[in-house]
Parts: sequence; structure tokens; C-alpha cells
Amino acid sequence: MALTDMASLLRDHRAVGAFNFVQLELAEAIVLGAEEAGTGAVLQLSQNAVRFHGGLAPAASAALRLAEEASVPIVVHLDHATDEALVDDAIALGVPSIMFDAAHLPESENLERTRAVAHRAHAAGVWVEAELGEIGGKGGAHTPGVRTDVADAVAFCAATGVDALAVAVGSSHAMTHRDAQLDNDLIRRLAHRVPVPLVLHGSSGVADSGIDEAITAGMRKINIGTHVSAVMTRAVRTVLDADPTIVDPRTYLTAGRSAVAAEVARLLRVIVEGHGAANEPKATS
Repeated sequence: MALTDMASLLRDHRAVGAFNFVQLELAEAIVLGAEEAGTGAVLQLSQNAVRFHGGLAPAASAALRLAEEASVPIVVHLDHATDEALVDDAIALGVPSIMFDAAHLPESENLERTRAVAHRAHAAGVWVEAELGEIGGKGGAHTPGVRTDVADAVAFCAATGVDALAVAVGSSHAMTHRDAQLDNDLIRRLAHRVPVPLVLHGSSGVADSGIDEAITAGMRKINIGTHVSAVMTRAVRTVLDADPTIVDPRTYLTAGRSAVAAEVARLLRVIVEGHGAANEPKATS
């Protein structure tokens, strides 16, 4: 059990749930939820979260320790890293999985830089995810409506040697309503041709039934960030609204942690066991 690698987790599961955390209580909740569901999960720390903490080591070290002590397999993953120095820091720290995101660059530069990162990471035994086809929701290079071309994806994987590919199929980052419509036909065509596992970013905006259908079509790693943050925020707000005299953070963070753990466990049952839309919440906001 405990800290594991992405290849092993993917091998042993229909698909894997990957959840982003910012602070310690959210990371604890994700691990607790995985333990409640009795299945492995991915604990993800983005470059933006690293920037919030002022550096990689404090949050990543805590995540690695949580994974080591978990009763189910947990992968610690650096998500959406655009800074190659940060990738190198993660490798040196012992993070077993990274996503290098150069999708905002011209295609030739994305390919060249991703290949170089993959070479260094693989030399250290680290699993590498990349992105091709800009996924909406971040502005700038991430333009809604973009779709990954199948032939481009096949060529990109062959040229870079990456272990997994995040593809644009209709989801967007930072969605607070779960109404994104995925292109399942494109997912099926990508899964048939692309030789590495496919990753669905922006899954907070996808309903349970849509996640289940995407996995059936060929998605293997399901990234969820905004949704779990929203669950924690609602739980904390409820406690504080009920009693304005509360000053001890443990009081409201305990409620937030418990709410996220329950939701992570529920989502993992959808992802790993294929429960589809059973008991699906109506909205995230």
C-alpha cells in the first residue's frame, strides 16, 4: 500500500481519480476519502499551489508523508508544471509523477521541451504526463472549444516518449457547474490510436454520468480540483455562518475535511467501480 507509482495504480484500476489540494487539510481529506472507498488515488499539487506556499518542499513533503502512511495506494503528482526547474525539484524531492504542461507554446517547442523533460524524468524513474490540445478555462492559450487531433496526439507521444496524455475533449478547468458535454466519440478514437493512458482535465465540470461514460470510452485518469475545493468551502462557510463566535480553525476545518473525504470516497466509487449517476449531487455551487 502507501506511496506508489502511477503505472501500478493505473494497472490495478479501471481508471484512477486524481484530486488537487492546496492546503494540508484538503490533502488529508483526499487520502481519508480514498481509504473510505478502499481504493487508490492520486494526490495532486499544481504549480499554482506551489506558488501559493512559496515553494515546493513544504506541501510536497507533507503529501509524500501522507501517502507513505496511507492504508491504500497513493500517488503524489506534480500537476500543470510549466517551469522545468520545478519539475527537476520535484524529481529530486522524490515525487514519483509529474505533468509538464507546455501546451501554451508553439507545437514544435512543446514537443522539444516535453521530450527533454521526459528524458530527464525517466532517467530518475518518474512518470510523465503532458498535454496536447489546449484545455479551456484558463484564458490565454487555453481556449474553450479546442479539440485534440488524433493524428497529432499519436505523433506527439511517439516523438516525446511521455507516459500519459491530457487531451482536450470538451471539459474546462475551474468549472463550478457540472454540465460540460464531452466528445465521447473523440475519446474513443483517441483511446484506440494513442498508445498511452488518456487524462481528463477539468473533470470538476463533468457530471458523474459523464465521467462514467468518458471512462467507458477510454479515459484512464480523471483530474478533479475545483469541485473538492468547493465542497470544503461550503462546509466551512456553513459552520462559520451558524456560529460567528468561532475562532478555532480546527472547528471549521474539521467539518471541511470530513465533507471532502465523503465526496472523494463517493467520486472514487464512480471512477473505479462505474456507479455512474447514482446519488449524484445536483450542483457544486
